[in-house]
Amino acid sequence: MARNKFDVDEKLESQFKFEYIVRLAKYLLPVKNLMFLTLGLVVLTSILNMLSPMITRHAMDVSLPDKDFKTVVLLGLGLLSIYVFNAVIERFRLKAMNIAGQSLVADLRRDVFMKLQQLPFDFFDSRPHGKILVRVINYVNSISNLMTGGLINLITDTFTVIVTFVMMLVLSVKLSLIMLCGVVIFSAVIFMMKNKQRRVWQNYSAKQSNLNAYIHESISGIKVTQSFNRETKNREIFETQCENVRTSFMKAKIIDICNWPMVETISTLTTCMVFLVGGSELVSGGSITAGTLIAFVGYVSLFWTPILNICNYYNQLVNTAAYLERIYEVLDTPVLVKNLPGAVDMGEAKGDVEFKNVDFSYEEGVKILDDMSFKVKRGETIAIVGPTGAGKTTIINLLTRFYDIQKGEILIDGENITKFTLSSLRENVGVMLQDTFIFSGTVYDNIRYGKLDATDEEIKKAASVVCADEFIMELEKGYETEVNERGSRLSTGQRQLISFARVLLSDPKILILDEATSSIDTKTEKALQEGINRLLEGRTGFVIAHRLSTIRNADRIMYIDKGTIKECGTHDELMEKKGYYYKLYTSQYAE
Repeated sequence: MARNKFDVDEKLESQFKFEYIVRLAKYLLPVKNLMFLTLGLVVLTSILNMLSPMITRHAMDVSLPDKDFKTVVLLGLGLLSIYVFNAVIERFRLKAMNIAGQSLVADLRRDVFMKLQQLPFDFFDSRPHGKILVRVINYVNSISNLMTGGLINLITDTFTVIVTFVMMLVLSVKLSLIMLCGVVIFSAVIFMMKNKQRRVWQNYSAKQSNLNAYIHESISGIKVTQSFNRETKNREIFETQCENVRTSFMKAKIIDICNWPMVETISTLTTCMVFLVGGSELVSGGSITAGTLIAFVGYVSLFWTPILNICNYYNQLVNTAAYLERIYEVLDTPVLVKNLPGAVDMGEAKGDVEFKNVDFSYEEGVKILDDMSFKVKRGETIAIVGPTGAGKTTIINLLTRFYDIQKGEILIDGENITKFTLSSLRENVGVMLQDTFIFSGTVYDNIRYGKLDATDEEIKKAASVVCADEFIMELEKGYETEVNERGSRLSTGQRQLISFARVLLSDPKILILDEATSSIDTKTEKALQEGINRLLEGRTGFVIAHRLSTIRNADRIMYIDKGTIKECGTHDELMEKKGYYYKLYTSQYAE
C-alpha cells in the first residue's frame, strides 16, 4: 500500500522483455498492407539513393573526361528525378505512418482500458489514479512512432547499411575495412551505455508518473484545498514534482545526446582515414581513381546516416522500454476475480444467502473477517452494525465478488457464488454504495446506467419510489438536466437519491444498502424508508447503517466487530440483552 502516494516512485515488478516488441507488432496487423506498401516504396527510394554516387562516379571518370556533356545533362536529370521521387514518397510515408500509428494507439489504449475494467479493487487501492491515467494516455502515445515510422525506418536503414557496405566493398575493400573498424568501436560504446540509459529513462518515467498523480489528486480535492487555504503549500509541492521531472529528463537527455557526437566524431575520423588512404593511393597511381574516391566518400555519408538513424531508434527503444514495461505491467496483471472454468449463468436468484467459515484479508496477516458464518433466508432483511473498520462493508464486497475470499464459502440458493458468471451474479445483487458516484450526462443517463433498456417511465417510477422525482422535476430541464462529473451541481443527498433510483431500477433479487440514507434529511428519510420497505418485500436485503433508527424494523440485526459476529437478533431482543448493540444504540440516543 506504500506505493499509493504521489511522491513514491513506482518500482517495476517485471523487467523489460523483447517479447513486448513482438506483442506490439500484432497491433499493426489491421494496417499490414499499408505498412508493406510503405516499406516497399521506402526500400525503393533507398536503392535509388545508392545509385547517386555511381552516377557521380560515371560523370567524373567517364563523361567529363570524354566531354560528353549530353550524358552529363542526362545524369543530372536522373539525380533530380531521384530527389523529386524521394520527396513524393516521403510525403506518402509520413501520411501512412500517421494512419498506422493512430491505429496502434487506439487498439492498444482500448486493450489497456478494458483490462482496467476487469482488474480487482486492490489494483486501484495500491496506486494513485493519476499514475494509472498516465499509462493509458501518455505512455501509449509515446510508443506509436516506435512501432510505425521507427520500425519501417529501422528495416530500411538496416537494408541501406548492408547494401551500402556491399557497394563500398565493390569500390575498395581496403577503404571498406577502415569503415568497418569505426562501426565496431561505435557499437561497443553504445552497448556499454545501454543499461545506464535504460535506468535514467525509467527514473524519468517514475517522476512523470508522480507529477501526473499529484495533479489528479489536487484537482479531485480542489474544494478541500481552497477550504483549508492550501494553495501556497500545494504550489510548493507541485514545483518540487516539476523540478524532479525536469532534473530526471535532463539526466536522461544528457546521455542520449552523447550518441550523436560519438557518431559524428567516429564518422569524421573514419572519413579522414578514407581520404588519407585513398588520397595516397590516388597520388601513388594505385587502383583508386578520383571518381572512385568521390563515389566512396558519397557512400560514407549514405553509410553513417542510417547508422545514426538506427542509433536514434535504439535510443527510442530504450526510452520507450520504461513506458512499455508499465503498460504491460497493467496488461499482465492477473485478474484475480474472474469467471472460473465452467461458470454458468445464475438465472433469477431466489435470495437465500449463506456465509460458511469465511476468512478474508486485504493485506497479508491482517484479518478483516475471521471464520464468519451466518444464514439469510429469502425475503429477510438483515441489518449490519458495528464500529468503523469492523468489516461491515467487506461483507458486501465479498457477496458481490468485488474481492474473493481466502477461506470458506459464500452461497446463494445453496450454490457457491464462484460457480456463477460475474455478470449474472451482479445482475441479481443490487448495491447502493456509501460512496455514491454520478457520471457526466443527464439524470436519465445516470439512473439508466445499470439497465440500458429501461424506458423513461420505468426511470420515473424508480425515482418516485426513492423520493427523487420531486427534486428532479424542479431542475431546469427535469430528467433531461445535464449533471457534471461526480454530480458537483447536486447536493450530497440528491446524488444519493439518484444513485438509489439507479439500483432500484435494476430490480435485483438481493438488495444491499450501504449507508443509503446517510446524507438525506429526516423528512425525506421517513418517506424514503416507506419506499425501501415496499421495495424489500419479497427480496433479500442487507442494510448497513449508522442511523440505528432506520434499521429497527429489520428481521435481524448483526453486530460485527473485529471480523466476527458478536450479537445477532431483533432490535427488541438485542436491547433486552443489553450487550454491544444496546450500548451502541443508547450512546447514539443518549440525549
